[in-house]
Order: sequence, then structure tokens, then C-alpha cells
Amino acid sequence: MNRHVSPWAWIPSLYFAEGLPYVIVMTVSTIMYKNLGVSNADIAFYTSMLYLPWVIKPLWSPVVDLFRSKRWWITIMQLLLGASLGGVALTLPAPDFFRWTLMIFWLMAFSSATHDIAADGYYMLALDERQQSVFVGFRSVFYRIAMIAGQGGLVFIAGRLMAPAEMHGYELSPVQSWGIVIGATAILFLLIGLYHTLILPHAEATGETEAASSDTGQSLSELILSFFTKPGILTALPFILLYRLGEAQLAKIASPFLLDERAAGGLGVSTEDVGLIYGTIGVLALLAGGILGGLCASKWGLKRCLWWMIGAMNLPNLVYVWMAMALPENFYTISSCIAVEQLGYGFGFTAFMLYLMYFSQGKYKTSHYALCTGFMALGMMIPGMFSGRIQEWLGYEHFFIWVCLCTIPGMIIAAFLKIDPSYGKK
Repeated sequence: MNRHVSPWAWIPSLYFAEGLPYVIVMTVSTIMYKNLGVSNADIAFYTSMLYLPWVIKPLWSPVVDLFRSKRWWITIMQLLLGASLGGVALTLPAPDFFRWTLMIFWLMAFSSATHDIAADGYYMLALDERQQSVFVGFRSVFYRIAMIAGQGGLVFIAGRLMAPAEMHGYELSPVQSWGIVIGATAILFLLIGLYHTLILPHAEATGETEAASSDTGQSLSELILSFFTKPGILTALPFILLYRLGEAQLAKIASPFLLDERAAGGLGVSTEDVGLIYGTIGVLALLAGGILGGLCASKWGLKRCLWWMIGAMNLPNLVYVWMAMALPENFYTISSCIAVEQLGYGFGFTAFMLYLMYFSQGKYKTSHYALCTGFMALGMMIPGMFSGRIQEWLGYEHFFIWVCLCTIPGMIIAAFLKIDPSYGKK
């Protein structure tokens, strides 16, 4: 295969394949485990630990750069992801399914993070600067489509398979339903891997490097030292770790809250409706918030928009407090609440990502941005690990109040950030 294959032949499928395993590991797994009777504490603790590969991703990105081609890494990881999904489907009926599936999800998480490194590096090698600019928006679109397909489509299908027999003439157990859904996704991934084996252009020679962790060939230790001696690191690092303190906990409990019986303080929403509400309507609202945030930042700059975005990200968490108190039953009421929260989150998250790019500016911007995203993942992993235990201790109503209080440290630190007023404007 030569380098003249149209980018349209591989960019949509490549970034769909980048997004789908991430959303399965981090979001779909929590819904699946809830359907299978795992406690909120165990779900939150063990699925949050799956963030670790993305936390340490910057440390092993040189391995992907130094050994074999990025094309090789992409296709091997996709085939491995397909095989791993097949392993999850096969181990679900086992008595100790939780242990076995978690082990496989660990393998998937490392494979997915490695795939991210290779795919983003390959994108820069296979396309010239003009093409990179043209397709950067499209690759984001297909990544988000993967989120909807996973968080919305897969969850909806599993819920429909579990629906009472009178709805479609049959009724499958949660184990059977999720086994079918995950098994079908495994076949899809194997086909994607085989497709990319045939279609991806040979953009580099085996062993060619495009070291993402070293802009000028400096050693990894020197790059890390340069990061921790950057001006403003004493405020930037706590901000990166704490800005999403509330959201990190909310993200792990939102789906269990929707699914839990009303007698347990949840909303008793069906699995297929969770796929529609949280995985489709919520993701679309998240996308809209992100687009709006980007437009505002480009018009007025990050510094001027920062506090509006912080407020938009944190204040809508109050809808969960209200839902936990009022326990609404109406589908449209619940959907509206989730949409408001996700719209605000998308708008506010724009400020966070822009700040990471702003702080990463300088000689080693590629490496420093990778380190920032690693600390961002750490800021999601640690609070998420304990969110389930906190929720079981406090109950849903007081847990969501706790989430709102957890947004305060990030806001306090934000007051000390130094940002160029012109940054982010067109």
C-alpha cells in the first residue's frame, strides 16, 4: 500500500477505533458491572484504577517511537483489543467474572493507551501540515461518534436485550445480553484491525522515530525536570489535579444512580434509557458545550472566559442534588437535567484543555502537554477510586452535595493562575 491512499479511507475508522475502547473501559464497564450486581464501591474503585495506563502514557511513548512503525503498533493493538473484548464476552458467565473481566480490561486499557500514542503520531507522519489542519476537526468528530456508539449504542442494545419478554418475545439475562454486545464489538474490532492492515499507508519505515516525548532529542529525565521547573508550576499542578475533583467522583456514580432502584435512592431508569439519556443526549450536549466553549474562547480569550467556564462546569452539578431529593420519574425531566449538566461540563472543560495547552507552551511543548494530560488522568483516577465508598457511606443525596463542595478547591486555585489576556483569541 502506498502513501497516496485518501485520508478519508482511514481517518474516520482510525479515530473511531481510538475512541471506542476508551469509552468501553471507562464508562460502559461501569454500567455493565452495575447490571451484573457489583457494588458501587467496587465499581468505582476498580474501574477508576483503569485510568493508570493513561496516567503513565507519557513515560512509555518513547517505546512506541523507537520500536517498529506506528502503523505496526496501530494494527497490532486493534487486533489485541478485539481479542480482549472476546475474552470479556467469554468470561462473563464465569463465577468469578469480576476478577477475570477486570484483568482483561487492564489489558485493554494499556492497549488502548498505546493505540492512542501510535495513532496520533501516525496522523502527523501520514499527513502534511495542510492535511493535518483540514482533518483535525473530522478526527474529533469520529472520536465523539465512537463515544455515542459505545456509551449510547452498546448500552441501549444491551438494555433492549434485557427488556421484558413481552416487549420483543424473548428475555435474556444481563450476562447473556452483555456477552452478545461485547462479543459483537470484538468481531467489529478484529475487522477494523484487518481493514487497517490492508488500507493504512506505509508512512514510515520500521524503526523510524518521531519522538513525542522529546522535541529536541533530550533525555526523558531532562524533559521531566524542565516540566517541574516551569514558571507557575506550584499553582498549575494543583489546578490540574483538583479542577475535576468533583467531576471525577460524579462520573463514576452518575450511571449507577440512574440505574439503582428508587428504594435505594436511585432513579430506577432502565439500561436502554440510560443509553439514550447519558450516552446519547448527554454526549450530544457535551459536544455542544465544547463547541460553544471554543467559540467563546476564540472571541474573548481564555482569561476573560475562565470564570464563566468554571461556573458552567461546576454549578450544573446541582441538578444531581435535586434529582436525588425529588427522584423524578419523567424521562424528559431526567434527560433535561443530564443535558444541562453535560452542556455545562463541555463548556467548562474547554477552559481546562486550553489552560493545559497554555501552560505547555515553550521549548518542550509536546512533552509537557503529554505530562499535563497524565496528571489530568491522575486527577480523575484517585478521587474516582473512592467515590463509590463515599456514596455508599453518605447516600446519593449527600454524596452529590459532597461533589459540589469538591469543586471549591479548584476554584480557589484558579484565582491564582496567571494567564496572558490575549491567549486563545483568534
